[in-house]
Amino acid sequence: MNPAVIRLLQSIRGFPAVSILLPTHRVSPDNRQDPIRLKNLISEAADRLLAEASRPLAHAVVGRLEGLASEIDFRYTWNGLALFANPDFGARYDLPFSPEGRVAVGDTFAIRDLVFAFNRTPRYRALVLSEKPTSLYKGSAEGLIEVLSHGFPMSHEGPGGSAPLPGGPGINKAAYADEMHRRFFRQVDAALSQIQSEDPLPIVAIGIDRYQAFFQEVTKNDYWIVGRVYGSHDRKPSHEIARLAWPLVEKHMRGERRKILAGLEEAVGKRQQVSGLVEVWRAGQEGRGELLIVEEGYRQPARADATGLSLTLQDDPTGVDVIDDAVDELIQSVLAKSGKVVFVEDGALRAHQRIALVLRY
Repeated sequence: MNPAVIRLLQSIRGFPAVSILLPTHRVSPDNRQDPIRLKNLISEAADRLLAEASRPLAHAVVGRLEGLASEIDFRYTWNGLALFANPDFGARYDLPFSPEGRVAVGDTFAIRDLVFAFNRTPRYRALVLSEKPTSLYKGSAEGLIEVLSHGFPMSHEGPGGSAPLPGGPGINKAAYADEMHRRFFRQVDAALSQIQSEDPLPIVAIGIDRYQAFFQEVTKNDYWIVGRVYGSHDRKPSHEIARLAWPLVEKHMRGERRKILAGLEEAVGKRQQVSGLVEVWRAGQEGRGELLIVEEGYRQPARADATGLSLTLQDDPTGVDVIDDAVDELIQSVLAKSGKVVFVEDGALRAHQRIALVLRY
């Protein structure tokens, strides 16, 4: 799962687009019920489709969902599953977080939980600096997995590393070794830069003072480093690395949210924001949204008028022409128009009716 997947799912439009989200379990006996829960959600999707679409369309989409489900080995799932299907497309993704189990049927896929995961920035990287080797991990609050691409893990094979230092008169071995360390960590940083360019994430740098100093001297990724852990940890397993790094990521996230809420209040003073789903919807559809701020648990069924600009809130998400979750639709619209989306804790936007939009103009 990466931002390219989000963009792909955002680009697919047309009714009926079915999304199934399911929390799963990594260990027995909890995971024994996961296949049954998924089967029940697919049955719910089938009932919805038969009521809202033609029988051939319904059967085509349900067939895709059942095909995706048949390929799942529930012994090796993560914390959640996402299935997306329409008559021409089907995809299944393992999720590193536990979504709320639900079915959504609409003109677009319900990617709210995926967008939430990325914009809340629970994902991060941990760079463990060492000569033998420097390792890179990626993950979230749920844990880390090691990156095995772009040259990682990366060992110092040159002089002063695996190879001996040159000898002879006039050679300052200490200075030469230091320069070889700088060269090695430049290679590390170049590989890290390529990864960050594809999927920028906050980074926690871990290592002894000496390696931290070399890396800090040469890195072009200092902007992304949100914390440092000092000490020798290169032989620790991934769960121990996560235990060291995650508190620093959490601290960074709290600070970022405080900045966002402060920026919202500044926008209020300048009259550059709107609040409440009805007003935010209109501005978002008009392409005026620079930053959408949403409470984590806010979902709302609604019906849009023929223009697509006016919204009427509804209680029943299964009503005729009712959007299951207008908040999810709005998120996708804002992102499609080059806006940004950030989630905050429930209650943080009480004065804004749970949702606010900072405007471009």
